Amino acid sequence: MIELRSLNYLSVHLDRLIQGRLWLKVSIGLVLGAAIGVLLNPSIGLVTEHISLRLADWLDLPGQIFMRLVQMIMIPLIFTSIITGIVGNTSDNLKTFGLRLLLYFIFTTTIAILIGLVVTLVFKPGQYIFELGGFPNSGESQLRPDENTDLLENIPNAISNLIPNNPMESILTGEMLGVVIFTIIIGVAITQLRQETAKPIIRFSEAIQKICMIVVSWAMLLVPYAVFGLIAALLSRTSIEIFFGLGYYMLVVILGLIILLLFYLVLALVVTKKNPFRFLRAIKEPQLLAFSTASSAAVMPLSMKTADEKLGVSSHISDFVIPVGATINMDGTALFQCVTTLFMAQAYGIELSVLSLLLITFTVVAASIGTPAIPGGGVIILASVLQSAGIPIDGLIVIIGIDRILGMFRTAVNVTGDLTACIVFDKFYGDKAISETLVTDG
Repeated sequence: MIELRSLNYLSVHLDRLIQGRLWLKVSIGLVLGAAIGVLLNPSIGLVTEHISLRLADWLDLPGQIFMRLVQMIMIPLIFTSIITGIVGNTSDNLKTFGLRLLLYFIFTTTIAILIGLVVTLVFKPGQYIFELGGFPNSGESQLRPDENTDLLENIPNAISNLIPNNPMESILTGEMLGVVIFTIIIGVAITQLRQETAKPIIRFSEAIQKICMIVVSWAMLLVPYAVFGLIAALLSRTSIEIFFGLGYYMLVVILGLIILLLFYLVLALVVTKKNPFRFLRAIKEPQLLAFSTASSAAVMPLSMKTADEKLGVSSHISDFVIPVGATINMDGTALFQCVTTLFMAQAYGIELSVLSLLLITFTVVAASIGTPAIPGGGVIILASVLQSAGIPIDGLIVIIGIDRILGMFRTAVNVTGDLTACIVFDKFYGDKAISETLVTDG
């Protein structure tokens, strides 16, 4: 068995942010930014349109720096997170039920995306923004009229092209789907190596991941200022009505997350016969911590303790499911990415065909696997989803300003999904794992 430290040792890099009440600073920045943005809006009459645009450019600066910092380390962090999540500290478990766990995660992620599709197509939050003039658009990443036809005729080629023939090209061009698939293949292959051969690779991955988390912690220090500047710049350039439109979009995302949470409770009841209310009471502590930190990685130690002590899950199950789930089981994030992609398409007035919706579903499933378990990780990956759908990414900068609030909700749902997976797999593999341990110890 390959010896590998759990991902929870990386949560130390978020402790300073937790103790410094980052969520409170972000909330203050959000309110102050909104107030300043309203005052700088030319419609108020306090400043001219020229001055307002110049100030908005400077207000955008912290947000732009934040985005570039996280994009800079995005691929190495995703690469190492997936590898360490797959290898884990109990790689023998991967051979036992790893494939079934992956299929389970794909199933729940697909359900989350379908929920996102339904609520967005029903409530159409982006239509309100489009009627007000839409988001800024540089004219890039638009779908060609014949692109869907081309895709339909070349589905076999599209499927074969999912496996990159040149991984370095995918890395250099930021093609996240190719990077994710390449990394999963490499991660599974590493589990087949002998311990002495694999250990240097694992230690190198740990070092890279730790470096990336340090850079992320630096970038997160900019978040309150980035939120302040982005919201101020947004409201100085746009009308108050668009800000209300973003509030409607947030409500649609939260509604989808609530429906997904209800799906988890039904799944727990049907498969494990656990009372939903008792289940919620047992996991309320990791849920609250996830809501406060917006980081699945930071919650892992508490999630493992809750699974073992309050849910009665075998430690052999929780020690494998939770680290892997924190890396590749991002149902709440997948729902957010799906809703946001359709919201942006609606805001830009882009009509998506059924094939485009299917491609978005597949891309979000794959991209959510590579979403870092860090605050803002969903937005980092969302750019690749938008580009794959031919939707301009210019409006993504608008989402960053409100992402922290949504991140708190979706992280709580992500953690709930991991704990649900624990009790589901403990139902089928818990006793077997315990008996195997007794035989080994004997």
